[in-house]
Amino acid sequence: MRITTVMRFLWSTPVVAVMAVLIVTGAYFMSHPRMSFAEASTIGKGAETFDILSDRFAELAKEKGGLYAFQVLKIAELPPNTDTHLLGHAIGDVFYTQKGVAGIADCTQDFRNACSHTIVIGALNEFGSGDATLKMIDDACKKAPGGVGAYTMCYHGLGHGVFAYFGYDMQKTVAYCKKMGTPEYNDQQFTQCVGGMIMELMSGGGHDHEAWVRAQNKYLLKDQPLAPCDSSLIPEAAKGYCYMYISPRLFEAAGSEIAHPNPATFPKAFTYCDAIPLTSSRSRDACFGGFGREFVGLAAERDIRAIDQLDDNVYARAAQWCDLAIPRDGKESCLRQEVESVFWGGENDPQASFRFCAVTPASLTEACLGNLANNIEHYLRGEARTTWCNKLPVQYRGQCTS
Repeated sequence: MRITTVMRFLWSTPVVAVMAVLIVTGAYFMSHPRMSFAEASTIGKGAETFDILSDRFAELAKEKGGLYAFQVLKIAELPPNTDTHLLGHAIGDVFYTQKGVAGIADCTQDFRNACSHTIVIGALNEFGSGDATLKMIDDACKKAPGGVGAYTMCYHGLGHGVFAYFGYDMQKTVAYCKKMGTPEYNDQQFTQCVGGMIMELMSGGGHDHEAWVRAQNKYLLKDQPLAPCDSSLIPEAAKGYCYMYISPRLFEAAGSEIAHPNPATFPKAFTYCDAIPLTSSRSRDACFGGFGREFVGLAAERDIRAIDQLDDNVYARAAQWCDLAIPRDGKESCLRQEVESVFWGGENDPQASFRFCAVTPASLTEACLGNLANNIEHYLRGEARTTWCNKLPVQYRGQCTS
């Protein structure tokens, strides 16, 4: 099956399974979520295609508001392997008509930033691609809720929208993304934008499906599984973010269906990353890490709404898949990205990451705890950082508090 399969009709997506901690105000909502949002138990019933389900959430957003529809999506009973990220896009399209660019201040990181993705797409479509629009979006992204990573992740969402806005033309999109980077953030606005473009190439197409199919045929070369990341189309500074998001392409090259990758093909899929020279360590690390980014979601049957509440057996399954890589650096890169997905910039319950590391293969425990220490140091502040650093084994506390 080509990667050009119409993803909106699939109950799956190569979007890794991570999300922010569910926040519902009020003790009543916390203890009776489905009683609070009655549609949660009914909206998925009898939905035979993704389009039907998407239309239902869009109608709910029109009727009761986008924020209400997002709350329903957090707890809704949905068919297996439902793409909640793209459902978030359906709600976000309506939400933009209600709140405009300012609505990004209400967007959380749930559903892989689906809300902010659609806000920036709407802004481009309404105001064009000039500098004034970029400033408007930048101001909005700085208000995006979440931790220290929320601002740059907003630019990942922008990458989705820019690619669609420019008719899925990669050269035009990369050129536009380059205008966004600043030294203050080490050009992460630029590189995250390119990453969003690649994710859109892998699993998007909702804005102009025919143009998206043509782009896939143009940029995803049948005899070159690492394309376009290994080409001059992707600037060196952004190659890591490109390799991070092409894992679905590598699943397919190894003989899996994109909708349901078969673990038996994972060892072969890893070999494509192993073809990247050791001298290109950042690209190699990102390529292997991309599998880790996918695996937690696959182990959870693609339900990304409660990634920090998964059973330890699910975490163990995902970690064991990383161990299927042959080279040692590949195993560790995959595993490090898994714990980052569970930690999700400190937005998820950090205890879940400790549980994850506790069930990884013994040979990978050091890589897991070491990267968890790095994530705590980078994303948490003050008392929260001290508290969680002290829960690590003593040998990791130094790098956690540096």
